[in-house]
Amino acid sequence: MDLGAADLERYARQLILPEIRGRGQKRLKAASVLVVGAGGLGCPAAFYLAAAGVGRIGIADDDRVQVSNLHRQILYTTADAGLPKAEAARARLLALNPGLMIEMHAVRFAADNARELSARYDFIVDGADNFATKFLINDACYFTGKPFSHAGAVGLSGQTMTVDPGRSPCLRCLFLGPPEEGVAPSCAEAGILGPVVGLIGAVQALEALKVLAGFGEPLLGRLFTFDAVTMKTRLVRVPRNPECPLCGARPTITRIAASTAPACRDGAAAP
Repeated sequence: MDLGAADLERYARQLILPEIRGRGQKRLKAASVLVVGAGGLGCPAAFYLAAAGVGRIGIADDDRVQVSNLHRQILYTTADAGLPKAEAARARLLALNPGLMIEMHAVRFAADNARELSARYDFIVDGADNFATKFLINDACYFTGKPFSHAGAVGLSGQTMTVDPGRSPCLRCLFLGPPEEGVAPSCAEAGILGPVVGLIGAVQALEALKVLAGFGEPLLGRLFTFDAVTMKTRLVRVPRNPECPLCGARPTITRIAASTAPACRDGAAAP
């Protein structure tokens, strides 16, 4: 996919980068990303993906904008309150970069549509607001062979890692399944600070750009954690689990199915 004069002007500063150049920018223009959940994680991720020139971005979210979202969900303004998030997000992303294709999926990412939605895109960003959806994304991406960025944040800390089926451990290698109800506090209970999800969401966008443009070392088999109180970051190695129920030697999960878990706004940090 060729770059026009408008592309060369808009992306001039990133085209300078040896890791991008014209080849990488063409790959981004031809690429597609699905953002599942247009909340605290999905908003900054989608914003940076659009700014970088990812040619087709899907927004999957069935929620509406609330005033209580605005301290962290940077795609929305006070005037958007009450609008469907997918609609408001599309308008903001097109205002930023009108040359893109922004697709609205005003539905909840669920077992009956997970395969279809995942298969339509090159990369998936997990900005989900509950554990059940996070594991559903993991399973759907495994069965469709699509790389994705898992992330979670609660309180003043967050984490993220990238999964590429067949090349890396999956989320179930790290956590076999959603936690029992009451084990992990929701963001409604523990709170969340906007810049925390902003930072983690930006890392998710960076991971997507690395995979799509083909540069750097994605967080495959490595969990990136951030503590806003101490400003400490860690990279925790995540090995493949031969007993993983999804990608292990004797899988017990053989199809995409729903699971139950407690809700947590803006992507709960797994325990």
